[in-house]
Amino acid sequence: MPVKKAHPEADDPHGDTAAVEAGVNGAIAGDLDLAERESRWNHALVGSGLGVWDHNFRLGRKYYSPTWKTIRGMAPDEHVVGDYDAWLQLVHPDDRDFVAHAIERQNAGDPEYQIFEYRERHRDGHWLWIDCRGACVEWDENGVPTRIVGTDIDMTARKEAEETLSRLSRRLDLALAISRIGVFEADIENDTVEWDDRLISIYGLQGAPHQIAGDAWAKSLHPDDRERVLGLAGRSVESGSDFQQEYRIIRGDGAERIIRARSAFFVDGNGHRKLIGANWDVTEDVALRNELQRAKDLAEARNRELEAAKESIERLALHDYLTDLPNRRYLDKMLDERSAECRAKGLALAILHIDLDRFKQINDTLGHRAGDTMLQHAASVLINSVRTGDFVARIGGDEFVILCTVDAASKKIGSLAQRIIRELRKPVRYEGHDCRFGASIGIAIDGGPKLDAKQTLLDADIALYRAKGLGRNRFEFFSASARRDVVSAKQLADEILIGLERSEFVPFYQLQFNARTLDITGLETLARWQHPVHGLLAPDRFLEIAEDLDVVSTIDALILERALADRRAWIKEGLSIPKISVNVSARRLADPDLGKKLRTLKIEPGTIAFELLESISLDDCDEAVAANLKKLRKLGIDIQIDDFGTGHASIVSLLRLSPKTLKIDRELIRMLPQSSEQRKLVGSIIDIGRSLNILVIAEGVETADHIRILQELDCDTLQGYALARPMPAMQIPSFIRAGSWRPGLTAARALQTHLRRALPSRAAK
Repeated sequence: MPVKKAHPEADDPHGDTAAVEAGVNGAIAGDLDLAERESRWNHALVGSGLGVWDHNFRLGRKYYSPTWKTIRGMAPDEHVVGDYDAWLQLVHPDDRDFVAHAIERQNAGDPEYQIFEYRERHRDGHWLWIDCRGACVEWDENGVPTRIVGTDIDMTARKEAEETLSRLSRRLDLALAISRIGVFEADIENDTVEWDDRLISIYGLQGAPHQIAGDAWAKSLHPDDRERVLGLAGRSVESGSDFQQEYRIIRGDGAERIIRARSAFFVDGNGHRKLIGANWDVTEDVALRNELQRAKDLAEARNRELEAAKESIERLALHDYLTDLPNRRYLDKMLDERSAECRAKGLALAILHIDLDRFKQINDTLGHRAGDTMLQHAASVLINSVRTGDFVARIGGDEFVILCTVDAASKKIGSLAQRIIRELRKPVRYEGHDCRFGASIGIAIDGGPKLDAKQTLLDADIALYRAKGLGRNRFEFFSASARRDVVSAKQLADEILIGLERSEFVPFYQLQFNARTLDITGLETLARWQHPVHGLLAPDRFLEIAEDLDVVSTIDALILERALADRRAWIKEGLSIPKISVNVSARRLADPDLGKKLRTLKIEPGTIAFELLESISLDDCDEAVAANLKKLRKLGIDIQIDDFGTGHASIVSLLRLSPKTLKIDRELIRMLPQSSEQRKLVGSIIDIGRSLNILVIAEGVETADHIRILQELDCDTLQGYALARPMPAMQIPSFIRAGSWRPGLTAARALQTHLRRALPSRAAK
């Protein structure tokens, strides 16, 4: 403040000058002091990041410090217009109304609005958070503020930090809420614990204060867990180690729950040792865990059972259930392994294919249990007859296979086969019966780098087929000639199938005649194969293989259709063929669709007869055969018994079957002229037929003596070379018109006689 000075002395010539100098110096010192203070405040403001603004409404001036400008992205020396409306547009739209009101109140000197926060757009486009602080420093004579001075500070970073902290806090709080985790903080020195709301809820202590005594937790522990858990907690406090445990509690409402707890020690800012931790209710989790464990234990137990079952299934899949020998599937696997071993070691592979002889008879007479016992006995014999490294398998029914790896020059395989046959021929006692059976064995041996085990097995099968054909109870080695026979049979089988596709199977016909008048009573249809290379073949050239192919029924059906068509053609030519007989195989007779197939042919009743071989075993007709025989009668198809006298039909079966006709086999007819015994036998058959009202046809009639004797025996119908040979359909009309089977008759007279005598006779009934 200014200092008062005394008036200068008169005797002091320099008094005024000194006074002036002193005043000047004082003023200079004051200005310097003010400048220093202003510099100090300016540096402080710049260093603090405060942007200063000064609104002097009386003078109409507005001031903005360089820092104020820098905060907003402006240059420090840039001029600020200070347009309020333009500036207000830079304020965030959500804050604009609030800022306008706050400035209005700040300008009015309202202390509530001396400090406020808002967002303002930076020059580069992002939003700034501004902490605005301002106050009135001058008023007019009416007390109206005329000057407002304040500071702005960029608090964007702080706001972002606060938001980040708030977000983390919300996230943590949400995570704790979702996971239902309760948090506590314990003061070790003061023995107090602060629980949050979730922890209080977990322990069922609703209404309890957050500050809880240290023993509250101990009291809630389950009595069975208390000693263990408190001991662990005590040792954790003493050692300062983290605490982690799972235990049971009794809630305030008496419910038992399972708690999982974790806690750790720390030292706060005041140097106090504290413990912070979290608890969460894991009752459901533990129940689920226990359930999962039980499920896991059960699954593991089931897996063990499945493994055992798998092993059992694999064994069953590779072994025969009855004999416990390896089966066909296992054999296929071993064929590859043994052939690879032989190729690698320069050995030979010997395969014995064994088929039991007379086994079916034991099954049929003593039952399947006896058959099973014999199979088990055979398996035991085979196992005891081979070496340790040999492989024995049952491949189905009564068939077995043995694999042996031998030296290429070994001759012991024949001895092995002989020993097996000898042992299997010994009687086996079963329920008081001596069961006897034998074995046929086919042997094939091969080796070398091109060894094919599967082909060797086929060769052994061919050798077995040969052994059975040569009388059974023997063994045969495979030979090239046997293979040629098999290849030939295979070729013939292929040709049969092709022949069926090309309609090469055709009917031939052999006429049948009334024994007394020699009138035509019918004809038998015979199958022939018009082979493109070998010419016309009779059934003895193809029937056996056709049966193996199961196409005999197909051939029968084709021949029947052709015969029906031929008969219709003959009728159009004016020829009367009373009846056509066709052969029917046992398999066709057992076809469940036979009746349906025959109905589609629209057969005229009484014009067709089916010839059944006596060897079909008429005494043992199954249900399917019996049903089809019944359907045949409903369709008007007659039944004939072919080759009677050479099979095993009984009189009872004839009564049951009631056939229309019996055909006496040619072997019984052949010796009629030379044998009185044969004449008596044939006469007896004819008498049986007459007594049962069954017509009798004699086939194999080849001489005039045959005709004469059969007429004397009162046979009904004759068939044979003496009267007519088998011929194709096209020759039938000319043969009938020629009448050459009647001695001394011209063709015209023969035809007239045939037409005149085409009256109902005993043979046509």
